[in-house]
Amino acid sequence: MTRIRKALITGVHGFTGRYMAMELADAGYCVFGMGAGTGSVAGVDDYRQIDLLDAPAVQAVVEDCRPDVVVHLAAVAFVGHGDADAFYRVNLLGTRNLLQALASLSNRQDAVLLASSANVYGNASEGILSEAVPPAPANDYAVSKLAMEYMAKLYMNRLPLVITRPFNYTGAGQDERFLVPKIVAHFRRKAPIIELGNIEVWRDFGDVRMVVRAYRQLLEQNSAVGQTVNVCSGQAHSLHEILDMCKAITGHDIRVEINSAFVRENEVRVLRGDDTRLRTLLAGWQPIELRDTLRWMLADDAA
Repeated sequence: MTRIRKALITGVHGFTGRYMAMELADAGYCVFGMGAGTGSVAGVDDYRQIDLLDAPAVQAVVEDCRPDVVVHLAAVAFVGHGDADAFYRVNLLGTRNLLQALASLSNRQDAVLLASSANVYGNASEGILSEAVPPAPANDYAVSKLAMEYMAKLYMNRLPLVITRPFNYTGAGQDERFLVPKIVAHFRRKAPIIELGNIEVWRDFGDVRMVVRAYRQLLEQNSAVGQTVNVCSGQAHSLHEILDMCKAITGHDIRVEINSAFVRENEVRVLRGDDTRLRTLLAGWQPIELRDTLRWMLADDAA
């Protein structure tokens, strides 16, 4: 009889965590979840509400679960979050608590995936960003994620770590504080006006379903262990294009007003991820087209 593999997801109540739980459950894993939220999550067999900063509680969950694979998503992720200290407490110290607990287990995991961020590259380098581009974080969130990466390397000999650097991604259910959901929400309610910053900047926008699929496949790919991997579409679209796509899908036109408060000084015009390493590791890898993502988000059942 085949043993059911166990997966532990931190931050399972978050936007990505909910999709990750379903991705792993559909692949046949028994899914354990932990995080700060309350209530059940689809696809999760066992959920524990704990604080990552509570090291004994983290240790207890890890010992109960003894996972085969781990996806660490728990983080303070909104760049505009008001408490800068929280980035470091949760993203750095909370991650260390998790890694220490995993390293103390007698059984070795098959893979432990840590979600970092393409924000570590900063805004100084224009064009196509590969994993070889020197990090230049430009805010506390990005600094905390890069610090997490360096701290995690202390565990490389004890844990099968995979570090991912996801670029921008979106999907149904993402908070409207983020740019693409904000645009989609305005089109859904047929708003006459939207305030934005510079719409002639080009960025790599992925789909959350693409991201969790990549995470699962990286967990199952032995050659990914020890690697740092961009998770991206490898394509760049301007905000102007996104507006045009939404208009074509909905038939609704919207007037854009540029709010100077949303315009960043010296903003890099084009940033997109180099997905060469991802494609090398995952044979047959194909991103989801942004137009299809927007169509999904704009659909009636994606509210």
